[in-house]
Amino acid sequence: MARYVDADCKRCRREKMKLFLKGSKCESPKCPFEKRPYPPGQHGRGRSKDSEYLLQLREKQKATRMYGVLEKQFSGYYVEAQRQAGKTGENLLQILERRLDNVVFRAGFAKSRDMARQLVTHGHLTVNGRKVNIPSYRVSANDIIEVRPGSRELTPFVVAHAEIGERTVPAWLEVIGSQMRILVHALPARAAIDTQVNEQLIVELYSK
Repeated sequence: MARYVDADCKRCRREKMKLFLKGSKCESPKCPFEKRPYPPGQHGRGRSKDSEYLLQLREKQKATRMYGVLEKQFSGYYVEAQRQAGKTGENLLQILERRLDNVVFRAGFAKSRDMARQLVTHGHLTVNGRKVNIPSYRVSANDIIEVRPGSRELTPFVVAHAEIGERTVPAWLEVIGSQMRILVHALPARAAIDTQVNEQLIVELYSK
């Protein structure tokens, strides 16, 4: 599968904001964005005012980079969101938030979505008692996600267990630290999704 292999910090600089792709490093003074908060490249500091189309395109790119999905997969999510009742943009965000790798990240079991994707791919988690190793697996209300007993002594989960409570968990999720368990109480409503993505710009882009 094709994946972005360049430095994650360049993606933040292209979007002119922190996307928090590197976990705790993004919150430290060592974050490259702190020193160079402008797009990479020869003309990064002197670029002209962005057009409406460019703003819409970059918003879509921001979403794909934040959630770690490819263009084709993202387009499929948008088509699905269009077919659902309600607002297309909010439906799209809900689809992205329901991804298993995102839920693991939101619950504080991983420092970044990339790390959460690896933990899922390596088969360290179960959903309703069954091992799931597909990062794009979509959780549903009342699902129970757990770290497998044989994986709980691995360093990422030991660290996550020690830091439970330090990160704010969305209202639609509940973390039971003693059991390394995540409860999905409901599907995420727009008000409960803390994201830097302006979904309306994405809708405008695909509506052209």
